Amino acid sequence: MISVFKKFTFFWLVCMNLLGLISCYNNASSNKKIFRYNESAGIATLDPAFAKNQAIMWPVHQLYNTLVEVDTNMNIKPSLATSWDFSKDGRSIVFHLRQDVFFHDDPVFTNGKGRKLIAEDVAYSLSRIIDKKLASPGAWIFNGKVDSLSPFVAINDSTFKISLSTPYPPILGVLSMPYCSVIPKEAVAQYAADFRRHPVGTGPFAFVAWEEGQALVLKRNHHYFEKDSKGKQLPYLDGIKISFLESKVSEFIEFRQQHLDFINDIEPSLKDELLTKTGELKKDWKGAIVLQKLPYLNTEYLGFMYDTSNSLLKDSPLKIKKIRQAVNYAINRNKLLLYLRNSIGIAANSGFVPVGLPSFNADSVRGYDYNPEKSKQLIHDAGFDELHPLPVLKLMMVPNYSSIGTFIVNELNQVGIPTTVETVQKSLLLEQMSKSQVLFFRGSWIADYPDASNYFSVFYSKNPAPPNYTRYKNRVFDSLYEASFKIADDSIRYLMYQKMDRLIIEDAPIIPLWYDMVLHFVQPDIIHFRTNALNMLELRYVRK
Repeated sequence: MISVFKKFTFFWLVCMNLLGLISCYNNASSNKKIFRYNESAGIATLDPAFAKNQAIMWPVHQLYNTLVEVDTNMNIKPSLATSWDFSKDGRSIVFHLRQDVFFHDDPVFTNGKGRKLIAEDVAYSLSRIIDKKLASPGAWIFNGKVDSLSPFVAINDSTFKISLSTPYPPILGVLSMPYCSVIPKEAVAQYAADFRRHPVGTGPFAFVAWEEGQALVLKRNHHYFEKDSKGKQLPYLDGIKISFLESKVSEFIEFRQQHLDFINDIEPSLKDELLTKTGELKKDWKGAIVLQKLPYLNTEYLGFMYDTSNSLLKDSPLKIKKIRQAVNYAINRNKLLLYLRNSIGIAANSGFVPVGLPSFNADSVRGYDYNPEKSKQLIHDAGFDELHPLPVLKLMMVPNYSSIGTFIVNELNQVGIPTTVETVQKSLLLEQMSKSQVLFFRGSWIADYPDASNYFSVFYSKNPAPPNYTRYKNRVFDSLYEASFKIADDSIRYLMYQKMDRLIIEDAPIIPLWYDMVLHFVQPDIIHFRTNALNMLELRYVRK
């Protein structure tokens, strides 16, 4: 009984201490500069090897560093590595590491003081991602790319080498992903499965407390290695507090009461309250809220089953290229964005690669504009008319896109393409798409790293579904895709990317709808709040 009582007392004290820390970081009268935001989706883990969605990536980015990172202009820049050298054959890279990086103070280290980061930490962290026993969802980032025998090697404490199976120019972008954050082996050994909620990194902020479902608190890392242009140590903030309200409406109320410093997007029902049809803040809200909009590397699209060996296509008009093109011409993308999204997004009148990537070129890749007469002509050319009408198409979507589905169906019906829309739960639709059981569906593709090869993987015939949900196959496209990885010169590779995008537009296995935009609402007292087209939460430079 005494033992049970002691355990209960200890547990109670821990909980009270935790709640006290969270309360302290939530105290509006405190002199501490705490940045507060809400994560409605919740956070499943703080282990970077499992940073598979934005909810996890954002806190992971505060806690850890990678060899290289992506700046606000989508360029690769040094982080833990000061420089790097590619071998002449492009199959290996040697990274030279900073010598002033230390892990956060933690009991796993001698005297609780964070030790210096060395190259062996990098080798361990990247090797851990591809360890089958760990089953990291990020293992795919190195599939077919790194040497199978000795991919990650610490040459000495300050020099690290990665060996590739074949040249892969986008590898630096891959290494900037949160999956590739560097962690200390001691922390994983000590905390084991509990490492997910006891992170130890080198990032600008360190872990304080996490009451799941309530709040996550981080504090300023006073030993952080980066400084600003005037030599002042980063970050400027004293800490971060993340709440977990599930309702986006409740989140907005908290924001209006100044209990949150920013929100990422808003409940669709609130868009008309805050924004004009052209996507600007309404007059009543100007001055009270700062609106940030910029390109987001996400292409929203509709997909067609392309594999003619699939029995679903046997009697379907979607196997005819002119019909797929007709569907593309029939949709008024600008009208869709204006009336259903308050102009949040850019009409996808180019290819699959979105605005925001360096290789994007609307002049080189011309997509489909709104041309209902052209659509009708293509239907006629494909052999369909009043005597031989098109059979009814069925568009599959998730419920929260139902209004967009209704709009598209109306557009298609007007040009003589009879269509209905059916909504199903996301998990079921993804399962059907993966098993090639759906002919016409809505999809989206968010970039994992800032290179168009990430988008073209969606159409490479040797890739399964996902990502090749349409089962697209084109020998010329495949040849260009494979050859592009052998081209180190970005400008030449970008020309190849544009040619690949033109092939996609011509064959029309998809209908690009819009290129997405990041939408942030920020409190007026927040200064230097930055982001990029990957929508990575960057708080090192924020002042409050």
